[in-house]
Amino acid sequence: MRRANAQLQSDRRDEILAAAQRCFVRSGFHGASMQEICAEAAMSPGNLYRYFPSKEALIAGIAERDRAEVGQQFAHADLSQGLFAVLEGMVRHYFGEYPRERVLLCTEIMAESRRNPEIARISASFDADVRKWLLDLLRAAVACGEIPDDVDLAGAVTMLMLIVDGVWWRRALDPQFDAATVVPIFMETARHLLRARPKALANGKGRNLNKKTMPDTLESIR
Repeated sequence: MRRANAQLQSDRRDEILAAAQRCFVRSGFHGASMQEICAEAAMSPGNLYRYFPSKEALIAGIAERDRAEVGQQFAHADLSQGLFAVLEGMVRHYFGEYPRERVLLCTEIMAESRRNPEIARISASFDADVRKWLLDLLRAAVACGEIPDDVDLAGAVTMLMLIVDGVWWRRALDPQFDAATVVPIFMETARHLLRARPKALANGKGRNLNKKTMPDTLESIR
């Protein structure tokens, strides 16, 4: 019974977050009232406040949901396919397949973080997590010899994240923008920044990294 109740509460939280997301995208963070969110979620204010006491708490819940999803993608990355195959898969997902509504919400949060310290804290925390996951991925690629060990990984991560932010802003501003068309350019930029060494891998100079060894490699560099 307790497990059923916990699942029911989790499902209700997800429904509220989905309703809040629609309201924030439609009306903006300031324009969306808690009353509007209650109506969208089909629940009374008193009941909603039991789950989320403020709009900031709703944004925190949405960010934690998204953080868990992104974290799972990095956790299941299979470097036996090669770093750039992994990166391209992620880029194709977030450039072309990721729902535009969620892109719009992300840019709304980014804009609000300029004015709201709590939203800024949530946004910065999410960015820090993504930065760490990317760095761990690149360090694992260095360990298996796919990219040189003297590359400025932190600088490369900063630039790649800037490009992704720019693509998301373009997706938000231009409904006709086809982000999938810039994937090849993004990948060429990534290879340039990371000075990929495909010949080293082809000649067997890099240590193979498969599904079995990748978790140990990532763990060893944390």
